[in-house]
Amino acid sequence: MFANIGVPGLVLIVILALIIFGPNKLPQIGKAAGQSLKEFKNSTRALTQDVKDETDEVKSIIKEEKMS
Repeated sequence: MFANIGVPGLVLIVILALIIFGPNKLPQIGKAAGQSLKEFKNSTRALTQDVKDETDEVKSIIKEEKMS
């Protein structure tokens, strides 16, 4: 999605952000966006681990049933 933006596009986005939000507000917005992204990654990682644990449990139950 962002692979096609390129350097000129990023420069334009930064300039527009500076004009819209101002230089004082921009670091706060960046920090909030970074924290939100970190929380999203942590939640995704936890959900993926839960699904993996459940599938491993189901596999072990199936394996035990086949051995019986």
